[in-house]
Amino acid sequence: EVQLQASGGGLVQAGGSLRLSCAASGFTLDNAAIGWFRQAPGKEREGISCISADDSTYYSDSVKGRFTITSDVAKNTVYLQMNSLKPEDTGVYYCNAEYATDESGTWVVGRYWGQGTQVTVSS
Repeated sequence: EVQLQASGGGLVQAGGSLRLSCAASGFTLDNAAIGWFRQAPGKEREGISCISADDSTYYSDSVKGRFTITSDVAKNTVYLQMNSLKPEDTGVYYCNAEYATDESGTWVVGRYWGQGTQVTVSS
């Protein structure tokens, strides 16, 4: 069964740091791309960072230079290190997986959303 468990959110003052974790099960990071999205109150969900199976990374302009995405294949977990946090980073953060699994010799692709974790940055 595919699952994504996001954690690490919390309340932090502006300028502070948090590290979010996205623990995956049911597939391996070797065959997946993991993305982090966030949704602020009253706004649409936006993609902010992703890491592919070959460790190539992407960052949106709003987080570039402040956030770092990494993966630990041994733990099957992706991390989002968030530094220099701003009040506008407040929102619910979600991880998403696009993955492929070998089902008895047939590759099956899928997409899965984890539950969100709240990040609140106070000014």
